[in-house]
Amino acid sequence: MNILVIGAGGVGIGLATSVASQGADVSIYARGETAKAIKENGIKRCGLFTHYEIREIPVYESYEEIPKNHFDYIFICSKTTANEDIAENLNRNRAILNKSTKIIIFQNGFGNDEHYLKHFTKKQVFSARVITGFTRPERHISEVTVYTEPILLGSLQGENPDSLQEIADLITASGIKCEITTEVDKYLWAKMLYNCTLNPLGAILDVTYGKLTENQYTLDIMNSIIDEIFEVIKASPYETLWDTADEYRDIFYSKLVPDTYNHYSSTHQDIQRKIPTEIDSLNGKVIQLGKLNNVNVKTNEFIYNLIKAIESTF
Repeated sequence: MNILVIGAGGVGIGLATSVASQGADVSIYARGETAKAIKENGIKRCGLFTHYEIREIPVYESYEEIPKNHFDYIFICSKTTANEDIAENLNRNRAILNKSTKIIIFQNGFGNDEHYLKHFTKKQVFSARVITGFTRPERHISEVTVYTEPILLGSLQGENPDSLQEIADLITASGIKCEITTEVDKYLWAKMLYNCTLNPLGAILDVTYGKLTENQYTLDIMNSIIDEIFEVIKASPYETLWDTADEYRDIFYSKLVPDTYNHYSSTHQDIQRKIPTEIDSLNGKVIQLGKLNNVNVKTNEFIYNLIKAIESTF
């Protein structure tokens, strides 16, 4: 099985190491200092679960270098801000794909498949729900820092996910449980509820997830974000795992936040590094669907605008 991983952050390095450790033929698209570090050191997965090290792995710095008609799967592990560029480059370099190549999107947010569906069919484009925490202490190393539930693979377009079972089996065999599902949309919206509520606010205030639950001011903001997202889901064709905002809040405050109390969000990390965040795929998507369905999402809009204001200072 031949897999191309596009995006060499914590998720990309972590997944590449996971499947390569179980015998998959893995290549990585990366550039600059990251490409250099992988070429010199290989890749490693450490932290929770079994540690793996792959000493030699092909690294490509341009799409023109990538072997033709070679890959069975392409893992999209980049920041969501790169999706339009990646989709267009894959379209221009279609010879990379074979007749049955599947694209799996391992990213935050919702609707990331839209960029790829402009160029590829519904039978080729799949999505993953990842709530495992990966960080990158060095450019070639991925550390698993948080695990709560399995990685889930499926289609937002109603396609049968059975063909992804071999990928789920490889990731599971590496020590991180992974499953296929016909309801990946519900789980992605569950992740959206979590990320949209915590990521931008924690980044703006420069605090961990847990700290956000310790005063009434941030609790009021988070509760309003949750209420608005449930209204958007109710007005759209989508569903999630809970019937009401109150039902979700029960598990959010009793389990989800306590389990990741000391965690800083990826949005926080992006702002600290002064790079664009993924806010457009998070609260930005809520705002887009709110406008489409005539739902008031003023708290999401306010949080979104604050993150965009911070980005404008970079």
